[in-house]
Amino acid sequence: MPTIPASTVPVWNLSDYPCQRVHFDEMCSEPGQTRPHWQHLLDALQRMGWAELQNRQRESRRLLRESGVTYSTGGDEAERPWQLDTIPLLMSSSDWLNIERGIAQRVELLNLLLKDIYGRGEVFRKNLLPPELIYAHAGFQRACVSVPAPGGQHLHFYAADLTRAPNGDFYVVGDRTQAPPGAGYALENRIVLSRVLPSLFRDTQVHRLALFFRSLRQSLQHLSWRRHDDARIVMLTRGAGTPNYFEHAYLAKYLGYTLVQGADLTVRDGRVWLKTLDGLQPVDVIFSCMPGHLSDPLELDPTSAYGVSGLLQAVRLRQVTLINPPSSGVLENRGLLQFMPALAKHFLGEELRLLSPPTLWCGQRKECEHVLANLDKLLIKTVTPMSGESAIRGWTLNAIEKETLRQRILSRPELYVGQEQAKRSLAPVFVENRLEARQLVLRTFALYADSDVQVMPGGLTRVAPSSEQPVISEQDGGLTKDTWILASEPENRATLLPANDMPSNFSIGRGELPSRVAENLFWLGRYAERGEGITRLLRALLRYLTEPPEELEHTANSLYSLLRAVTALTETYPGFIGDGSPERLQAPEAELMSVFLDAKRPGSLAYNLNGLLFAARAVRERLSPDIWRVFNEVEDNLADLSQRQAKFSGLHSFFTDTSTDILYPALDTLNTLVTVFAAFNGLSQENMTQGQGWKFLIVGRRLERAQLTTHLLRATLCQQLPYESLLLEQLLLICDSLMTYRSRYRSQISITPVLDLLLQDETNPRALSFQLERLQHYITNLPRDNLFAYKSQEERLLLEALTQVRLADPQALAEADENTQFRAKLDQLLVRLDRLLPAISDALTNSYFSHTDTPRQLVPYDSENAEVEA
Repeated sequence: MPTIPASTVPVWNLSDYPCQRVHFDEMCSEPGQTRPHWQHLLDALQRMGWAELQNRQRESRRLLRESGVTYSTGGDEAERPWQLDTIPLLMSSSDWLNIERGIAQRVELLNLLLKDIYGRGEVFRKNLLPPELIYAHAGFQRACVSVPAPGGQHLHFYAADLTRAPNGDFYVVGDRTQAPPGAGYALENRIVLSRVLPSLFRDTQVHRLALFFRSLRQSLQHLSWRRHDDARIVMLTRGAGTPNYFEHAYLAKYLGYTLVQGADLTVRDGRVWLKTLDGLQPVDVIFSCMPGHLSDPLELDPTSAYGVSGLLQAVRLRQVTLINPPSSGVLENRGLLQFMPALAKHFLGEELRLLSPPTLWCGQRKECEHVLANLDKLLIKTVTPMSGESAIRGWTLNAIEKETLRQRILSRPELYVGQEQAKRSLAPVFVENRLEARQLVLRTFALYADSDVQVMPGGLTRVAPSSEQPVISEQDGGLTKDTWILASEPENRATLLPANDMPSNFSIGRGELPSRVAENLFWLGRYAERGEGITRLLRALLRYLTEPPEELEHTANSLYSLLRAVTALTETYPGFIGDGSPERLQAPEAELMSVFLDAKRPGSLAYNLNGLLFAARAVRERLSPDIWRVFNEVEDNLADLSQRQAKFSGLHSFFTDTSTDILYPALDTLNTLVTVFAAFNGLSQENMTQGQGWKFLIVGRRLERAQLTTHLLRATLCQQLPYESLLLEQLLLICDSLMTYRSRYRSQISITPVLDLLLQDETNPRALSFQLERLQHYITNLPRDNLFAYKSQEERLLLEALTQVRLADPQALAEADENTQFRAKLDQLLVRLDRLLPAISDALTNSYFSHTDTPRQLVPYDSENAEVEA
């Protein structure tokens, strides 16, 4: 990077940094006085200067965007970009040692408590816990009583939210025991910041995170009841569009596990099976990334659409291990914080190392009276953490709001706790060429491995969105920081790969493909091809409208045919075909822009681009970073389309100078999209491993292109037009075959060679016969039931379609009736194909995407060696 002249480098003065005495500041001990372990970082930032630090900030945003790092609050809200501050949170080795010991003690304590709650229940008999605190909590699952756990350890993965008091002591403000989120984001933050500040990261001697994830993978391997080296481990998620789905996909790819949804699993004869294209495969360990009560609708939450019926019984029979078990949700009860010191003395005989802010559970009369008498001094929280929930600050309420809260607590006191406000520590955030002190919460993670607790040397630091706003939540758009735990000596580099280069039992990973993933890849290919086809057609029409031919009176019919093709391809009826079409044909701009921009109109380009992005997110863990960059471009263009829609909403339905101003930028966007789709096609062909998943992606593309070509030809060529050469030239442009036509035929454009090129030329990647031939090749090599040697339904339908095209006579197809000028033979052929192609899609769906529980022994079909069984 270029060196910035010293005279132009603005250097900050620490005396300007707002170091507050009422909060613990992680960087400064006193105003203008830096803590020793921060000095090296600040010196490096001083040398770097504001301008270069801004460049690094922009680089981190670019890397996060290219990796597709997002966060979703769930529901219909769009995914939000992940935000990372360039300045990490530094922590000394001595401070971290206290945290590490405290977290390890807490994991041991919570494990013993969980075992006792669902076992002997001594904490109730000895009055250490009120029974109603546990049994009335939503996280208590009665069905989990006496459910076994490998090694007697129920809690294997844990996270704690930490903050620091003004005196420097750490406090636990929350326990996360069921599907604790954030570890994947912490890893991504580390990867990005180590690339943005490579020299600084290397010289600062930061503890690495890879060893923690290696231990996580090894510990999950050892949790299988069958104790073998080839245990099948899957990660269970609710799917795309749910909170933290990026993290689930990212961790699954990083750890090498198959990411599954509840529909991908089934329980048969007490065992859990993964439904793949190769049949049912046994599952040994499930790493759950969703709340425990959703995991089994049969025994836990009957309204859950994400779980696996019978899963808890399989756990009970020791056929599968579920991490963390559904029973762990009760440990997130905030009312437990009041009783943790006494529980530590009972179970461990020790003082609790990491305390919590003073907390009172309102389920007890004395504590409830104290909370109600001090509402204006306390934080009021529910005992069950809820996504997006914020604590109620009693001192901010007026008299009416305070009385309403009082009545809510009195009606259900067991649902609330009162807690003293913890003065969170502060850390510097780089904002607009200055350092700003903001409150933070550190979430650190721990796992139980090899009879010991291992704590991640770092974690996910979340920072308040502003210095005035103390609420720290991803839903509110807060920043995050990478957490650097400083080592006393240089760290060795670690990797998830085995230590030996070629183990003796070397084998290729299974790479199982769930049928749901195969279906999403299939539709990813279809949406990509559909988007490209609509883009090319709209681009041709906008070119026509912005640069019309000189002799309009001879070309109007060609324009009308292409406009009708828009409605036929997109199925945005009535459009240019149904009621009101004559008026829209005369002034097509408004309808075209609606088909282009309206994301709420099924069939429009914007609508299909949204479908493309949804399908891509559903298979995020199977797409490379390069391919994801393509979808970032699609998303950017989709945002641009939304802005254009707002401008277009006031446009009249007739052609004006204003509409021309909109058509030109729209044409630029369409040109960009054509390039984006070409990049996706190239990357999918050259960068993706050509396994079964890739085949379904390509089958989806070829099938969609065949259908689009069929609809396009039928909408434009079945009715012969005078001066048809302009229409034929536009068709060749749309199908990217004009150059091939001119180099091959060297004659004026006419219907017969065009039909030959677009219908029957199996060397033309845009021809209908090429799509069918490729479909035949890939579908024949898909896994299938080999009980019988005859062809499958999809193979027979495809053979019929390909035969129809190959046997067609282009000259006969080009002939039109002298009276009606209608090409009946061409129409009959295209109608037959229009029936066969959807039937092929339906047959593929029935064969591979039905997600049924019936096991099938699927093997690749060998047509040469197949024998009919007697």
